[in-house]
Amino acid sequence: MTPPRIRVAAYVIRRHPSPALLVFDHVDAPEAGTQVPAGGVGPGEERARAVLREVAEETGLTGSTVVRQLAVEDRPHPVTGQPRRTTFFLLDAPPDAPEAWEHRVHGDGVDAGMRFACRFAPLPLAQPLADGQDAWLGHVDPRWA
Repeated sequence: MTPPRIRVAAYVIRRHPSPALLVFDHVDAPEAGTQVPAGGVGPGEERARAVLREVAEETGLTGSTVVRQLAVEDRPHPVTGQPRRTTFFLLDAPPDAPEAWEHRVHGDGVDAGMRFACRFAPLPLAQPLADGQDAWLGHVDPRWA
């Protein structure tokens, strides 16, 4: 049996002026759907550190803080069917985060060069996220968000 790919996903919440979730769309591949920052955990990398890295890599946003782990989900990749285990984290957005921006991914990873249109979407979301990424939003305490 193939071991699952270990991943993290980030629910970055901006609390003021009203609760909103950091999401992005692929500028050059809109069919990918609206997503939250997510990706693989490197060998020996702590998951909390990996989720902060993924947020910065995919959106350019720095200064978020991890609030807590929300859930661990075992689900196959929607295209390849390969097993994966994703740990979802709740993060607090930095107070100076912009409302919306475009980010080009740097580095040498598989996302390098991709352009993401990032924004804070009001909660509750008007549309579901790609790949069921919104499945754990109900575990965010509304008093916190």
